[in-house]
Amino acid sequence: MPMRFKKLMVANRSEIAIRVFRTAHELGLRTVAVYSHEDRFALHRFKADEAYKVGKAGEPIRSYLDIEALVDLAVANGVDAIHPGYGFLSENARFAKAVRAAGIAFVGPRTDILEHLGDKVIARGIADKAGVPILAGSSEAIQSDADAFALAEKLGYPVIVKASMGGGGRGMRVATSADQLHDALDQARREAGTAFGVADVFLEKFIRKARHIEVQL
Repeated sequence: MPMRFKKLMVANRSEIAIRVFRTAHELGLRTVAVYSHEDRFALHRFKADEAYKVGKAGEPIRSYLDIEALVDLAVANGVDAIHPGYGFLSENARFAKAVRAAGIAFVGPRTDILEHLGDKVIARGIADKAGVPILAGSSEAIQSDADAFALAEKLGYPVIVKASMGGGGRGMRVATSADQLHDALDQARREAGTAFGVADVFLEKFIRKARHIEVQL
């Protein structure tokens, strides 16, 4: 089946961008890389047919989270499809919506699916409503440290703080006592805001030495 597009931009960096470029080249697609000032010598920049700088010096992560700049760059350079990679904006419904509104194909889930599953708090609620067992934890994003401490006492330590829009292990911190929870909240929020552009976090009971089963949708 012929591809519906000819020029693919990867709105990401490093290994995932390189892997997508490799597959795109095998499919005969022209590829476009984006890079921050700090990534100007990064390998992924040189693996694409075209490469363009986004953001400004001193913003190595935020550059990859600038939805307007990424979409404008794609439009200006004749991109007809964007692959988000993983992390950064990959599960951001606003990004997917902006890409599609610009007449560019978003290589990923439908926007409504991202709205439901990109936010892990909403995803927990959907799973719970469907009868899927979930860990005890937040039913909404943590509104204050006081709420977090109250919930942690109810759950019992250890607890894990997770980024609501997180993925790839980013924005997660374990607290084994109340003394550790304040720092865990601060660190998780800071990392979440930097990596995903949204600092919301939630709490779950932490299971030591748990077996990990991942379901890809």
